[in-house]
Amino acid sequence: MSSNRLFQRGSFLESSRVAEILRAETAGGLLLIAGAIVAIVWANSPWRDSYEALRDARLGPGALHLDLTIGQWASDGLLAIFFFVVGLELKREFVAGDLRDPRRAALPIAAAFGGMVVPALVYAAVNLGGPGAQGWAIPMATDIAFAVAVLAVISTHLPSGLRTFLLTLAVVDDLGGVSVIAIFYTDELHLLWLGAALVPIAIFGVLVQRRIRSPWLLVPLAVLAWGLLHASGIHATVAGVLLGFTVPVRGGSHSLAEHFEHLIRPISAGFAVPVFAFFAAGVAIGGWSGLTGALADRAALGIIAGLVLGKTVGITAATWLLHTFTQAELDDELAWIDVVGMAMLGGIGFTVSLLIGELAFGHGSVRDEHVKVGVLVGSVAAAVLAAVVLRARNRVYRRIADEDR
Repeated sequence: MSSNRLFQRGSFLESSRVAEILRAETAGGLLLIAGAIVAIVWANSPWRDSYEALRDARLGPGALHLDLTIGQWASDGLLAIFFFVVGLELKREFVAGDLRDPRRAALPIAAAFGGMVVPALVYAAVNLGGPGAQGWAIPMATDIAFAVAVLAVISTHLPSGLRTFLLTLAVVDDLGGVSVIAIFYTDELHLLWLGAALVPIAIFGVLVQRRIRSPWLLVPLAVLAWGLLHASGIHATVAGVLLGFTVPVRGGSHSLAEHFEHLIRPISAGFAVPVFAFFAAGVAIGGWSGLTGALADRAALGIIAGLVLGKTVGITAATWLLHTFTQAELDDELAWIDVVGMAMLGGIGFTVSLLIGELAFGHGSVRDEHVKVGVLVGSVAAAVLAAVVLRARNRVYRRIADEDR
């Protein structure tokens, strides 16, 4: 039997770091779910006009082409904070985390790849030749905050190896989502503005490499980079990732990346993402007939099939192929049903899925409303299925947790 193991437990420091991140994401995920529920209830209440008026109210200087609706400020502006944390986490994983080791990185990268490609193919098959074909990337994303909130609700004692896998899979998944947004959902590219955006990003990078952390210097540069990238035609949230990539991660708990992450992750998880969810999830369903009408749209059906079926098949199949070709065995006491449960959990696609839906079909369009229904139904279905599978294995997980103490 090979000594190479899938889902093996990491070092104590790595496991502790993952646990700390997931605790922060759990609180944020519960707020995200609460924000989405409030939005759905409000948008389907007799006061739905007030919700739409709030979401569609315009703020910002028109001379700078920043007279955006509040909903657009949430998706373009607040999500840049979320993607800055994603950039920090991506760099940390590739430079100092599990993704630095090719053997440990192989599993989450392969699983994330399978979990992106298969849902996209499922969606494309459902929408082949139809008007919703450009939404093929919507079911590719996994929402880590929503996923860990589900784990908290069902009170499962997930082993450290599976927790680390979930986090690193979501990190690689986010990288894929950002790449797709930048490459496939940029309508027109203004190279002059793009080149100008690289200047404040470069200055930001020079300052953080010199361990300068003054918000009076860094925040204006970040805002300028965001505004210039917005003017270039690339979705402005990409600025967050690029800025995050510039921050040094060496130095352990004293690194600048750790400092920024401790400072900004609570803002991202506790404010930025829940507020985005509040403004993005408020779809007026219109009762049972409206729900069935939305689900009759092949775009919504493709999203549900991609999230529930595509993610489960893609992540599980990629893991099985890695197991087959490398002769790696599952870690002790874990079984393939655990892999299936984690794959189902990966089908919870919310934040990035809603964002890609807006980019694909236009904010406020009829199909965008149907996309929201598909994302909500698919994510809830994936969450319920994952909860059933993982909760059934909780006795095994509790025994593993007791042995690790």
